[in-house]
Amino acid sequence: MTNKPSLIHIAYASVAKEELTNAQLAELLQQARAANEQLGITGMLLYSAGSFFQVLEGEAETVDAIFKKLYQDKRHQQLTLIVREPIARRYFEDWSMGFSDVSQEELATIDGLNDFFREGSCFTGLDSGRAKKLLAAFAEGRWRATLTGARPAGA
Repeated sequence: MTNKPSLIHIAYASVAKEELTNAQLAELLQQARAANEQLGITGMLLYSAGSFFQVLEGEAETVDAIFKKLYQDKRHQQLTLIVREPIARRYFEDWSMGFSDVSQEELATIDGLNDFFREGSCFTGLDSGRAKKLLAAFAEGRWRATLTGARPAGA
């Protein structure tokens, strides 16, 4: 009897050492998508004013290895692991790395986050409850239509 690999997801936040241009973001996404595709990782990335919120999902060993690599990446500061837990299925199966550039104002419209983002906070101040509110907003359809980086059908 073979054991099915256990799936996990992590949600983390970080701040870029300097705010990224659109060209720098596009390059970062191209590299992340290629690497994630090879490793069987799916997920999404929200970016707002130099702050990142990312969800990675896949086999535990692979996701943990990516997080360790990210933790050592000098382009990040204040890297904060918010959630690490097992999942029964992937939520971002269509994206090797879905991406949306969101405004603080848009984030402030999400119930349970409006008090947090009204203060101009970045993603690194999120606790697990607020991170799960972001995930729930996504599951309810927010950003799905605007995410870039969907896998081609049948991939």
